[in-house]
Amino acid sequence: MKHLTLIDGSGFIFRAYHALPEMHRADGTPVNAVYGFTTMIMKLIEDEEPDHIAVIFDKGRKTFRNDIYADYKANRPPPPDDLIPQFAIIRDATRAMGLAAVDMEGFEADDLIATYARLAREAGVRVTIVSSDKDLMQLVGPDVTMRDPMSNRLIGPAQVEEKFGVGPDRVIDVQALAGDSTDNVPGVPGIGVKTAALLIREYGDLDTLLERAAEIKQPKRRQALLEQAGAARMSRDLVTLRDDVEVEAPISSFAHAAPDSGVLLAFLKEQSFRSLVAKVESRAGAGDGEAPSGGAAVAPSYELVQTAESLQAWIDEARAAGMVAVDTETTSLDSMRARLVGFSLATAAGRACYVPLAHGMDAGALDLAPGPPQIPMAEALALLAPLLSDPAVLKVGQNIKYDMQVLGRLGLEISPVDDTMVLSYVLDGGLHGHGMDALAELHLGRDTIKYSDVVGSGKKQVTFDQVPLDQALDYAAEDADVTWCLHRVLKPRLAHEHMATVYETMERPLIPVLEGMERAGIAVDSDHLKRLSADFAVRLDILREEIHALAGREFNVGSPKQLGEVLFEDLGLAGGKKGKTGAYATGADVLEGLAAEGHDVAQRMLDWRQLAKLKSTYTDALVEQVNPETGRVHTSYAMASTSTGRLSSSDPNLQNIPVRTEEGRKIRRAFIAKDGHMLLSADYSQIELRLLAHVAGIEALKEAFRDGIDIHALTASQVFGVPAEGMDPQIRRQAKAINFGIIYGISAFGLARQLGISRSQAGDYIDAYFERYPGIRDYMERTKEEARECGFVTTLFGRRCHIGGLKDKNQARRNFAERAAINAPIQGGAADIIKRAMIRLPDALEDAGLSARMLLQVHDELIFEVPSGEVDDTAALAARVMEEAAHLDVPLVVDTGTGDTWEQAH
Repeated sequence: MKHLTLIDGSGFIFRAYHALPEMHRADGTPVNAVYGFTTMIMKLIEDEEPDHIAVIFDKGRKTFRNDIYADYKANRPPPPDDLIPQFAIIRDATRAMGLAAVDMEGFEADDLIATYARLAREAGVRVTIVSSDKDLMQLVGPDVTMRDPMSNRLIGPAQVEEKFGVGPDRVIDVQALAGDSTDNVPGVPGIGVKTAALLIREYGDLDTLLERAAEIKQPKRRQALLEQAGAARMSRDLVTLRDDVEVEAPISSFAHAAPDSGVLLAFLKEQSFRSLVAKVESRAGAGDGEAPSGGAAVAPSYELVQTAESLQAWIDEARAAGMVAVDTETTSLDSMRARLVGFSLATAAGRACYVPLAHGMDAGALDLAPGPPQIPMAEALALLAPLLSDPAVLKVGQNIKYDMQVLGRLGLEISPVDDTMVLSYVLDGGLHGHGMDALAELHLGRDTIKYSDVVGSGKKQVTFDQVPLDQALDYAAEDADVTWCLHRVLKPRLAHEHMATVYETMERPLIPVLEGMERAGIAVDSDHLKRLSADFAVRLDILREEIHALAGREFNVGSPKQLGEVLFEDLGLAGGKKGKTGAYATGADVLEGLAAEGHDVAQRMLDWRQLAKLKSTYTDALVEQVNPETGRVHTSYAMASTSTGRLSSSDPNLQNIPVRTEEGRKIRRAFIAKDGHMLLSADYSQIELRLLAHVAGIEALKEAFRDGIDIHALTASQVFGVPAEGMDPQIRRQAKAINFGIIYGISAFGLARQLGISRSQAGDYIDAYFERYPGIRDYMERTKEEARECGFVTTLFGRRCHIGGLKDKNQARRNFAERAAINAPIQGGAADIIKRAMIRLPDALEDAGLSARMLLQVHDELIFEVPSGEVDDTAALAARVMEEAAHLDVPLVVDTGTGDTWEQAH
């Protein structure tokens, strides 16, 4: 990124409106401002050829400045009636031209421009602000220039001084004195721009001038400055542009690419802009018959498909297009239990269909034409199957893994695939959510039909097979349509933002691997879980009685409010803090702090909560989660939920089972191999420490890993000055806590709590660690600086982990963000490595003639179900593939174990 162009969209709108006579499109809507705006932007892009570009708009009339001064801009007339409907169309025009349209509630466009200019400047990017607004001249400086779109003149520091009589760094002070009648900024009566500039040049700045106002010889000027000093300072607050707005869209999202000609043509034709249509068509070589191919401004055309002939026509159209967006409608979010109700296809922006298969209503009620209202499912799927497996047609979905499972259970395989959710995650992980509704609003400006709008909510909610077909059509076809449009927006960004390798080599090929793992599931011993649940219930009752005895009274231990009252009022423990609700905070951090101080009631509460969570989440829930068709539990892996690239699992969440507690081991004992098989665990050994040694370039650690030395014993020896031979296990445990804590940017307070030592002693340990390994501190500082400059950190394999809050005014939030930035390249790098291994393993097993199935991924561990006679060969192969998934300066080591249960194998 070398050059960012920021366009003052609001200024362009009013210039375009006043420059052109009345114009109306076919439906009578005024469009003169839209035409002028579009023409000016298209010419600007031709002239500037920017790397990155965004159009910044005002969101509304009320901003934070009205809180400072209620009459700010009070004398501005409302916009003309025929301009008001054009505001939204102009935003559509911006998006149709492939540009970002940015606005934000509570701030003016100028504040957003100031913020983006600062962010770009800090990243070493040259900025051009396209505007004739004098207020923006305060931003001019090194690497920031303005271009007046009326005269096409560049505005630098010399031009600013010509306008205001001072340089850009003093424009604010001059404006504070002179005021602005247009915006109703009061200033100091009787002082204009020339006088203000004279005073600021003489006294240096506004504060000095006001402090020395009594020295001024001219009586009226002196009196005005003395009496209106408060107004001057308030005016300065009004004219100062905010450059610290927490903007939602990153600069990276402003990457400029040629607009999709189909989208732009569709928009221009809708507005009846014939000359612009001809201009775009001549450049794109497109005729009137060309179908729009992506974007948000196309009027949708959706079809309800109820005959095999119609479905075949859509399938033929998809083949001709070479790409089709696919979405299924079902009766459940659980892909392993959901029944297929119908599916939708999209072959172009705005062109989609819905094929109902199992809607439970009669044709007469729908007033349908004679004949069956729905294609028999077997016939429809037989027609669809060849398309879904056709290697020449790309199938695009939003979380397509779900659709692959639903259709896979019916014998249909989908390949090749793209996933808009995963595309968004690779490009913008950590910046925002990646669900369809959020992406449609963010990238397409579309407010989609919500699921609850068609199925209802609460007691009145129905399953999708009970939704009337007209409503089902609009909802389902829109899903496929939006998916198609999102793909056209997101996929081109991969190459432009250098993220294609991450998507194509790690995320996209992982989709079918995860789908297979989820479909395979894992067997559980329900009887063991029921016995464990009963045992946990007894132990919870015992803990409850102990807590009541320590508290001196009975109370609901599951109530945080009642617990807070017991701890901080009845028992009078120190450190109680009330939240907004008036209840005391009793989170894990609070209880852990109290427990570290020796308060038994807090420790018992921690024990109770952990056991209660294990009982509800696992021993009780797992039995209910056994699929009646397969007799196994099928966890679901989320590919776009963490900021580091790690997978997360749900229903059940298998990544939160405690590894080191007896209760956690008992729960893992419930996961079993099927008859004639064993479970194989393959676990990366200390992968994050090995990555730290590699990326931070710590020679001592690299040598230790190469030589197979106990890294925790080595750290203990180096930091505490004790010999490695015959080391006290407690000292090694402390070193281990430091080693792993450093990866997470642990503080002295956190380490002290973890080890049960004083804060000063923990601080001494950390200082000694950095003194022995100074390269780690250097790495941490480099990483934090990278995060502050770019807004993200990068893993070894190119994944970007966006980090928010690094410039937060709240120090606690800022410190948390810095710790996240330090950890993300390490945790994200480890996630990348195991993903690379997971992608290679299925083919490696097949090539070796082994029939093991990969069932689970839990952080750095993979679980396989292996025929008993293939255990040794599978273990050797899994370890080899995993160890060769990345080539570091230190060896990757994989520990394997086998057993009848997960607990035995681990």
